[in-house]
Amino acid sequence: MDDTGGLLVFDGGCSVCSVLARWIVDQWPTRSSARAIAWQDLGGDELNELGLSLPEVQRSVWWVERANRKEGPRAVARALIEARGFLALLGVLILLPPMLWVAPHVYRLVARFRHRLPGSTPACRV
Repeated sequence: MDDTGGLLVFDGGCSVCSVLARWIVDQWPTRSSARAIAWQDLGGDELNELGLSLPEVQRSVWWVERANRKEGPRAVARALIEARGFLALLGVLILLPPMLWVAPHVYRLVARFRHRLPGSTPACRV
């Protein structure tokens, strides 16, 4: 795997996750070396190379940058920071208390009920 930029690993089987991941990627500057990929498009060897397991990627979104891995809201925050501007500010705010204390609870709530969000499919059920 190329480790020159960050990698957002998301659930490509969930339409809500896919739409949000594509939206975030569209906000990244063209010079960004970051990438996004559905975990379903990664083989077992590639997951191992990233230091991720199948249960981990099935559970939440990940941001992988070299040997550094961030899960859930920290991964989302890092992907937003990559976008620059207002979204980068939002990403930084997510990483600061008190948002940092609240973000994991909000993330779990959204993940748990993502199948009820507009545009969701049965694959969005966790």
